[in-house]
Amino acid sequence: MTYEVVWFKRDLRLRDHAPLVEAARHGTVIPLYIIEPSLLAAPDFDPCHWTFIHRSLAELRDGLAKLGQPLVVRQGEAVEVLNQLHQTHPILRLWSHEETGNGLTYARDRAVAKWAREKGVEWRETPNGGVVRRLPSRDGWSRLWESRMAAPIAPDVPALAPLTIDSGPLPSGRDLRLAPDHRTLAQPGGEAAAHATLGTFLAERGHRYHREMSSPVTAFSSCSKLSPHLAYGTISTRQVVQKLRARIAATGDKQIRAALRAFDARLHWRDHFMQKLEDEPAIEFHNFVRGFDGLRESDHDAERFAAWAEGRTGYPMVDACMRCLLQTGWINFRMRAMLMSFASYHLWLHWRPVGLHLARLFVDYEPGIHWSQCQMQSGTTGINTIRIYSPSKQLLDHDPKGIFVNRWIPELREGSSGYPAPIVDHADAVKAARARLAQFRAQLGVRREVEAVTQKHGSRKRPAKQAKKRSVKAVQPTLFDA
Repeated sequence: MTYEVVWFKRDLRLRDHAPLVEAARHGTVIPLYIIEPSLLAAPDFDPCHWTFIHRSLAELRDGLAKLGQPLVVRQGEAVEVLNQLHQTHPILRLWSHEETGNGLTYARDRAVAKWAREKGVEWRETPNGGVVRRLPSRDGWSRLWESRMAAPIAPDVPALAPLTIDSGPLPSGRDLRLAPDHRTLAQPGGEAAAHATLGTFLAERGHRYHREMSSPVTAFSSCSKLSPHLAYGTISTRQVVQKLRARIAATGDKQIRAALRAFDARLHWRDHFMQKLEDEPAIEFHNFVRGFDGLRESDHDAERFAAWAEGRTGYPMVDACMRCLLQTGWINFRMRAMLMSFASYHLWLHWRPVGLHLARLFVDYEPGIHWSQCQMQSGTTGINTIRIYSPSKQLLDHDPKGIFVNRWIPELREGSSGYPAPIVDHADAVKAARARLAQFRAQLGVRREVEAVTQKHGSRKRPAKQAKKRSVKAVQPTLFDA
């Protein structure tokens, strides 16, 4: 007897799960999740990620059990686990969604593909969202995205035949010997939570999204808070888009339509950024424009980095956002951009160590978005407007009454003398940063690389004849936080 193995990765749901539906149509299904030690030990991993995944897996296992066969959980590297399973339960086909993950998952998938070829196992991968595998050109990408979002939701999963196979334990973080999860106020995982979160956003919370998403005072209620669910696939982008557009079509309120359309645009941008990593996985590790190599690599200041990472820079808006992240694992897009900008320009820190720290803080860490955005906010893409945020202006604009800052910095609320002075002078730091960037950007090789990056990764929303102008001053998208 042979088996259809459905490998769950960043798609921890039952609804709109085409690989699971198709596998059940073809034969007897083994639903599988692999806990990979290399991913748990990776520098971008944090126990908060496992907390979210664990709850999602527990719900997924229960749902699969009701269909007839619980989720099978195994620990080990993917090729090793699949090979052992193949020996006891011969695999005819391996089913999964495509994954745009970090460098480790990219290398692992290549190793799994090699193993499958050697063993005569057919591996069928299904697109997950709007990211296009082996995309020849960005031209027409938006049309492809729209067609995928409009495609029918996968039907409900049929009953699964029960198997005589050990489902295996679902270990806690302590069982895996992970450090304690300090994101005590983070969102819970699971498919039910994902749909409930979408429901409240469409029904009420998102009705002022376009006006309230920029301030951390209002963003925690007015943003969708779907980003961790989209990151781990407890809900699909297509499900969100279709329910969102149905809500837009049903309302006669212009403000609600404007708010929800703004969110619709963010979902498009989300996959736009993920496509960049899909097309060029190495941007997780090196600059988009290699002419910027050497811009910051030799200037790492451990003391400045620690002050930024621990929320003690002496800039209240920066520190409040960092301290908020340390407990909640989430902050809105503008504040993410400010944190990255401050580290990059005021403290002149390289985006890679800064990005790793933020990846560990974000419960919704999505490599495809994260690394593109880290580089964009640090000025190394070459195709985006250089935007250096003033923390003082952000405070005045988005927390003028000090509600957010006072919540997260008790020293200020209590009038304590323990809060530090600013770590750098804003004007001096910005002047120095602009001068160093200008020096690199003026190089002929950098200008030529910028054109190549624009052709490969730039948005096609504007006419092609404006590509050159766009490469110098592009539309500035934002960190996806929705």
